[in-house]
Amino acid sequence: MQARIPNIARIAPNAYKAMLDLEAFLAGTGIPSTTLHLLKLRVSQINGCGFCVDMHAYDLKKEGESDERLWSVAAWREAPYYTDEERAALALAEAATRIADNPDGVPDAVWNEAAAHYSEEDLVALVMAISTINAWNRINVTIRQPAGALRQG
Repeated sequence: MQARIPNIARIAPNAYKAMLDLEAFLAGTGIPSTTLHLLKLRVSQINGCGFCVDMHAYDLKKEGESDERLWSVAAWREAPYYTDEERAALALAEAATRIADNPDGVPDAVWNEAAAHYSEEDLVALVMAISTINAWNRINVTIRQPAGALRQG
């Protein structure tokens, strides 16, 4: 696969910087990096973004994440490898990503479970992380950015 636009940052540097500013915000929140990467990996799987699946799996592996947690994130509900906090973040991420599948949007039960584990500030960070990875996925799927392209230059 070849990217339709190989270097979007060169063509729209201000837009790309705005996205990177969101990432910088997320890095400065109280949400653990592992949780953010798991959330981004799961959303990217749902959206079929090979570029982002590759990147976040690679980042998790670099951070020392176990193979079991990487392999089973798509089936996290049935896997014993995740904390209650991670499960709440993953459930929120799935519900917000699949918002069109539920006429009521994100169900109260999903939100309330996340709210039981995260402060209001952290909930805002999770919502921003979910929104940001969905935006990245849509960008990269649309321009057909291939998996591994970031590491290849």
